[in-house]
Amino acid sequence: MEFVVGVTGATGTIYAVKLLEVLQENSEVHTHLIMSEWAKNNLAVETAYSWDYVQGLADVVYDNSNLGAKTSSGSYLTHGMVVVPCSMKTLSSIAGGFCDNLISRTADVMLKEGRKLVLCPRETPLSAIHLENMLKLSRLGVRMVPPMPAFYNAPRTIDDLINHQVMKILDQFGISYAKGKRWHG
Repeated sequence: MEFVVGVTGATGTIYAVKLLEVLQENSEVHTHLIMSEWAKNNLAVETAYSWDYVQGLADVVYDNSNLGAKTSSGSYLTHGMVVVPCSMKTLSSIAGGFCDNLISRTADVMLKEGRKLVLCPRETPLSAIHLENMLKLSRLGVRMVPPMPAFYNAPRTIDDLINHQVMKILDQFGISYAKGKRWHG
């Protein structure tokens, strides 16, 4: 399974790190990482993880300015892409078809090829423009999976909250994740 992970400059880079750690453990998944410069800055501000560590979690790493990378072509087959966290700038770029970097171009490829695209928009409060862009993309089949904590699973740590979000992302691709606690009614 070829899986693209885009990471943009919104807060929440820890979600991407945890997702990459989980995917690295799955021998059936081959990951392609694209990280914006602002995401790298947020990684340093928000976590204790280094850029070298995060790069080591992916099978292939691309420079976000490389619009010639293989993920920018529909002829390169993937099972889908997640952008986590997804900044409103990136969401707007995808909604408008403005492919000014590899993350937005790869997302555009997912749309035009009818492949799975999952966005984890990270902003609050949301403006009408943000909501309209999300609605536009949702109508095109893009899955919106914003990082919203669940409390029915009695989280005790920040890791519990992060694991729940990673589970919700992986659910979109049919990948099981045991550390994400589910509702058992």
